[in-house]
Amino acid sequence: MNDSKQIFNIRVIPRARQNKVVLADDGTLRVYTTAAPSDGDANTAVIKMLAKYFDVPKTSIQIIRGATSRDKVISF
Repeated sequence: MNDSKQIFNIRVIPRARQNKVVLADDGTLRVYTTAAPSDGDANTAVIKMLAKYFDVPKTSIQIIRGATSRDKVISF
């Protein structure tokens, strides 16, 4: 079993027109979500979209840094 964690820098754009995950030119992932950044709704939507993008369970994705910021560090 491989226990190595993968760490990614992401930039969240809340209240976007559509939900999508895009790889930016600088190597960061940009996550566009229609959810508002209140009450953790955007973070929940981001985790759900990243789980689908990487094909991993939602419970394996963790926000390491930036829970209240647009710039986040996630691992899974």
